[in-house]
This record gives sequence, structure tokens and C-alpha cells, in this order.
Amino acid sequence: MDVKLPQLAEGVESGTVVSILVAEGQEVKKDQAIMELETQKAVGSIPSPSSGIVTKIYVKQGMEVAVGQALIALESSGAASAASPKPAQAPATTEAPPAKPTTPSQTQPATTAMAVESYHYESKSGAPPPAPPSVRKIAREVGIDLTRIKGSEAGGRINLGDLRDYVQRLQQIAFHSAAPAAQPAPASAPTPAPSEAIDFAKWGPIRREKMSPLRRTVSRRMVESWTTIPKINQFADADITALLALRKKHTVTYEKKGAHLTLTSFLLLVLGRALKKHPRANASIDEAAHEIVYKDYCHIGVAVDTEGGLIVPTLRDVDRKNLFELSQELHALTEKTRQRKISLEELQGGTFTISNQGSIGGSHFTPIIYAPQVAILGVGQGQAKPVAIDGKIAIRTIVPLCLAYDHRVLDGADAVRFLKDVIAGLEAFDEADLKLK
Repeated sequence: MDVKLPQLAEGVESGTVVSILVAEGQEVKKDQAIMELETQKAVGSIPSPSSGIVTKIYVKQGMEVAVGQALIALESSGAASAASPKPAQAPATTEAPPAKPTTPSQTQPATTAMAVESYHYESKSGAPPPAPPSVRKIAREVGIDLTRIKGSEAGGRINLGDLRDYVQRLQQIAFHSAAPAAQPAPASAPTPAPSEAIDFAKWGPIRREKMSPLRRTVSRRMVESWTTIPKINQFADADITALLALRKKHTVTYEKKGAHLTLTSFLLLVLGRALKKHPRANASIDEAAHEIVYKDYCHIGVAVDTEGGLIVPTLRDVDRKNLFELSQELHALTEKTRQRKISLEELQGGTFTISNQGSIGGSHFTPIIYAPQVAILGVGQGQAKPVAIDGKIAIRTIVPLCLAYDHRVLDGADAVRFLKDVIAGLEAFDEADLKLK
């Protein structure tokens, strides 16, 4: 039997082979890991579906594989000795059906159509061809069957250019079909040429580095978010002077219990409450149904800076946990992410995201929404600044905030009210929430 790449999770259609854990001729047990695969931003193992002997390995390290693609060939133990020779069979013959007559006007369009329709994506797993959500949306709206398009990217992935070229070919077919046979069809509009590759080496020495699967995933998702979401940025500042005093007072107690008290910990608690009060900031859009999906759960993603790139693990049910639980879980999940031991499940299901650059010195910035979420909070480094309080100047620690939100779901007034509640939660943090229970 051929062991094929299964459907790992919704929306995950391919992965990159990180390491192969078996060799040809090796005996493996059921559920034994046969290889490690990087999918999106997680590295996980692929288990063997049954016991047997590895007779062939179809993939190599670094290769990108799609769902349904064969990984290894597996033969059940003792199958070779137990197998009996099959009797030779005469090749079956079938009589070809008579060809249908065609008219001269039908000949040219049929030939052209055959060139377009000759490719058909087939997946034994029943999974659709790999393509980003934006391409799927466009294809669905114009009635294009993606199984008819051959993707130009690794693993047969279909990009926007592949879809555009296919549509242009269909338009040419339709034009030729409608044109009178006696008249030559006018030349169609030329297909835009791909951007010209630049030879950077002619100006000086260069180095090239292959984009990692993680970097490609980040790049693809950012382009999809930037091109499909009408984003607005709302800026504000929060005075965290009192909050930092509370943190300093309780840090040692938390550390003795194995928890790290950080600004992100406080933000998680505050956001959990604010998102329950402002459910639109915790929602998503179902574009096909033209509906806003309100979620009765609050799973917040926290952007983590790793050596390989930005990864966003998700903390579940933030609104149901206390500050100690959030601090403990945040530290454990962050370390797990930096070691690339995070699972695919722990990267999915987020309803809102925090991107905190304060630890590395960032100030105001405009984060990109992590689709299909509708909002993200960007947090900069707190800085001591002079502030007027009751007519007097005082030095306070001010942290810059930026709420980026999807204007299709949140209006400006919604965003301002939400951000004001977040700021109020930080500036008037209740010390009772810090006490260990």
C-alpha cells in the first residue's frame, strides 16, 4: 500500500518534509512516526497507518508534498511469502464508439477547448486542489472549477496568475466560438508578462537564501490579508505606571509558583473581558453566506518572534482564566513555540491577536490582521513621558497601542469604544486579580 499525506487540518493542503525517520527495508509499527512535516507554521510527525516493511520512499527532505500525495510504500509483514502468483490475463479489448460528425465551424473551438480542459486535478483523499482562500473565493464567484487548473507553484498550488491565465484562455475560446468561420479572429489582448527578474549581481556581490516554508506561509498570508481586508488603524496611548508597580509587587510571588508576570499577561486578562463586551471585535465574516459569525469563545493568539519567523500560537478560553493561569500558560506556550514544538492545533482557532513589540524596543506600528479574524492589537514599548495630571506635570510610563480592524465588521465608533475599554482595564487594573487563589 502507498501511505499518502492525509488531510491534516482544515485549510492545510500541503507541507514540507523536514526529516524522514524510516529507511527502505525497515519494519515499522502502526502509529510509528515515519517522517516530520512542516505545515504552515508547525512541525509535526506523520504516523504510519499500519505495520509493515517500507519498500519505497517517494519523497526527499525539503520536498513540498500535497494532501493525497504518496509518501512511502508499505508492505505488510509476510505478505510477499503469502502472496500467490496471479494468473495471466488477456488484455481486455473494447470497441471504440463511432466518431460523431463535426461541422467545420465546430472544429477549431473544440480543439482549443481540449487544450484548456485536458488537465484535471485528482486527489484520492477527495481534497480540493491547493489554493489560497482569495483564489477560491474568486473562482467560486465566477463559477470556475479549480480542478481544471494546473497550479504552477510547489505541490500544484494554484495562484492568482494561474486562475487569471485560465480565465483568459476560456475567453479566447468563447470569442473564437462566436466568430464567423469565414472571418479570421482578431488577435486577443496580450497576457501581461511576468515581472522581469533583476540581476542584482551586476552591482556587487550577493547571497541567496531559499525562503523557508514558514517564511513562505507568512508571506502568503500577509499578502492575502493586505489585499482582501479593508483595514483601519486606530492609535491610542495607555498609562501603565500603576500597572507596572503592581507587576513589580507580585512578580516574585508569581515566579515562585512557576509563572512569569508580563505586560502581555495583563493584556490577555483585559482583552478577554473587553471582547465579551464587544463581540464584533471577536467575530469573523462568512463571505459565502454574507454573514457575520459571532463566537461565544475567546481564543487569543500571541505573536512570538522565533529564529524561523513570526509564529502565532493560541491561548484557549482566555475569558475564563485568571491572571495566574494566563501567565503560566503564556510562558509555556511561548517556549514551546520558540523550540518549534508547537502543534498545528495550537496555531488554529484564534479569535483575536496581540502583537507586542515592546520587549525588543518597538514603538507605534500598524499590525496586519490575522485573517479570518477582524482585529489585532499592536503594542509598543512603554516609555517615560511627561504627562499633565490635574494641571500638574508628572512623569508616567506610556505604552503606544494600535488597533487594526476590518472595516467591514467594525465601524470607527466600535473600534474607539473597544480600545477605550482596553485602556481603562490597563490603567485601573484591580489588584484583586493578581492574588493567587
